[in-house]
Amino acid sequence: MNHNIKSLRPFIGAKNFGESSSFYRDLGFTETKLEPKLSVFQLKSTAFYLQDYYAKDWVDNTMLFLEVDDVERYYEELKALNLPEKYSSVRLEPIRVMGWGSECFLHDPSGILWHIGQFNQ
Repeated sequence: MNHNIKSLRPFIGAKNFGESSSFYRDLGFTETKLEPKLSVFQLKSTAFYLQDYYAKDWVDNTMLFLEVDDVERYYEELKALNLPEKYSSVRLEPIRVMGWGSECFLHDPSGILWHIGQFNQ
């Protein structure tokens, strides 16, 4: 197959759709409501769908990797947002250095785990 793929947009669930929508807007994503229970969140060329649907086993096993150009700067900007103080179930974990690069972890209000990382050059 030889196609010009334009994007990959995962669907993620939300325990509390309003709270999760607010959280992702706080991260800088722009929300476009598609239906009452479905929005697309976009930041430059990165996008995902947020659904007003929650299945614990599914959400507890959802992980997304967001590649950034400077994980240290991104982590400091995340810390400055004070997200764990604003959203009681949000957790931000410090940067870990691995053989392939570095990453920090951000748990959204529903428990979805975001790996935010930078690959070694």
